[in-house]
Amino acid sequence: MSNEVVILTEAAALHIKEMMKHNEEEGALLRVSVKGGGCSGLSYGMGFDHEVKENDLQSEQHGIQILIDNEDAPILKGTKIDFKQSLMGGGFTIENPNAIASCGCGSSFRTATATGTPEEC
Repeated sequence: MSNEVVILTEAAALHIKEMMKHNEEEGALLRVSVKGGGCSGLSYGMGFDHEVKENDLQSEQHGIQILIDNEDAPILKGTKIDFKQSLMGGGFTIENPNAIASCGCGSSFRTATATGTPEEC
């Protein structure tokens, strides 16, 4: 088991690199976050950032610099981000061992200690 907060698969890293190139964001940092919302109370966020904040945890996997706010780390601990292709297209999959409930769309969840702010789907 990795001691990284978030585990990025090689497939996910390759797709993120393609997205960086397409959006002219080469050299950007990948911020993984948790915010309130979604039908189960919390939802994941992933986006490009150019600034390391004071309370960020930083790691590098497969050539991608990853940032996670220290407050989000316990909720995301052990989360695996992958990218899967299917006949219907491709998409990121997020497997969070801390999630005790999630909704059908797979992007909203809650943990035993963090319930967030549930919304209608």
